[in-house]
Amino acid sequence: MQLLIEELREGEYQKLTSKKIVRNEFLIQPGSIENHLYFIESGAFRAFYLSEFEEHTIRFGYTGSIFTALDSFLSGKPTELYLQAIRESTIRIWPKKDFQAFMTSSNSRMQMYLKLLEEFVLQQMEREIDILTYSPSERFNRVLSRSPKLFQEIPLKYIASYLRMTPETLSRLKKS
Repeated sequence: MQLLIEELREGEYQKLTSKKIVRNEFLIQPGSIENHLYFIESGAFRAFYLSEFEEHTIRFGYTGSIFTALDSFLSGKPTELYLQAIRESTIRIWPKKDFQAFMTSSNSRMQMYLKLLEEFVLQQMEREIDILTYSPSERFNRVLSRSPKLFQEIPLKYIASYLRMTPETLSRLKKS
């Protein structure tokens, strides 16, 4: 990811549109087709979906990360996700066609892209295992060790949703 951002900053990054996003604003909602990647310059976002009974947070993006509705970005089909600003944020918007042209312009960039996708798949598998097999306290500790910055950037109520626990449970775990 760092290599990709470094290559972008050498020229392509300055061409990307910058946009301020207010707290609670949506980048995308269910039924939309995602045609952009977002570089988060400042702020934080969450990706979530709604079931019949509650919101389920599945991913976060914060300063220095790339964020998108990956299901739709990769497939070209409508997403089921909401991408919402958790606080006021500034993003750079990279259109999909420009991203694809940039990534396919060299073998080294294609290797970076494949590595990014591999890392994402491994992160998702690790998260699935956490949710399916570990207790709330073990999930908390595993996420804390993997992503300590998460607890500095994201409000606890969203982290609780991500960890599939109540905010009260997360608060108790954090205190102990």
